[in-house]
Amino acid sequence: MESELEKKGEPLPDFDALWDFQHPEQTETKFQELIPQAKESGNMSYYAQLLTQIGRTRGLQGKYQDAHAMLDSVEAMLTDELTVAKIRYLLERGRVYNSSGEPDKCKPFFLEAWELALTKNEDYYAVDAAHMLGIVEPPEKQLEWSLKALELAEKTTDERAQRWLGPLYNNIGWTYHDLKEYEKALELFKKGLAWRKEIDDARGIRIQTWNIARTYRSLGKVTEALEMQRALEKEIEGIEFDFEGYVFEEIAECMLLLKKNEEAKPYFKRAHEVLSKDQWLAKNEPERLERLKDLSE
Repeated sequence: MESELEKKGEPLPDFDALWDFQHPEQTETKFQELIPQAKESGNMSYYAQLLTQIGRTRGLQGKYQDAHAMLDSVEAMLTDELTVAKIRYLLERGRVYNSSGEPDKCKPFFLEAWELALTKNEDYYAVDAAHMLGIVEPPEKQLEWSLKALELAEKTTDERAQRWLGPLYNNIGWTYHDLKEYEKALELFKKGLAWRKEIDDARGIRIQTWNIARTYRSLGKVTEALEMQRALEKEIEGIEFDFEGYVFEEIAECMLLLKKNEEAKPYFKRAHEVLSKDQWLAKNEPERLERLKDLSE
């Protein structure tokens, strides 16, 4: 039976536009409010896709069992006709496994999502899958997958898929940086900065500027790096910027290299005050936080 929403021709809300990755709990609440309308619509693809994103919000909150339970309910709904829903289910199942520290379990889901998305010309999700494989694969394979994602994002005519360019320039830049191929990293970060400027993304512009300055430090251009970080410091003064701790840290590191130890101390202190509140850093890089504390004294 045709639903009332379909009879009236009322469009369903674009729930993807409601995403706030900095606040997954609030995003989940917004998604939950759409469930009655999604059910009433009779649009099973829409409903299943919505549930995959609720699963994702739970994974980002560290509620891994709840996330898997939601994805179990989606899996039970899937049919051959629900192609996009299946791709999104595969992506989110993989992401939850990855977030919960089970990388070996997540790879098959990302691979299946990649293959299915390519087959169905769903470039946006294909890039997403390749991007995730570029994160979870061993280091020797990460770059290969990231470059596959970038190649597809640069050549696609799908505007949504083109939105991946910014994150990919950033991530591949850091892969090259980790490989100590700093000139290649710098090239990618500069592309990322140009892309962020093109879409007028103030936060993204600041982060890419930080990346470029950080790479200058790696290249031994410490004075230039410090100048850029100090300019960022002035720019973010008085505004909310979730990256400020890293700006303070870099200013301190540059000053230390320039033998300005006393000037560096208050910046190490400010960096420690901000970054010690980051749960991921506290869990994964306690030595880094301890070093910041030691150098502030």
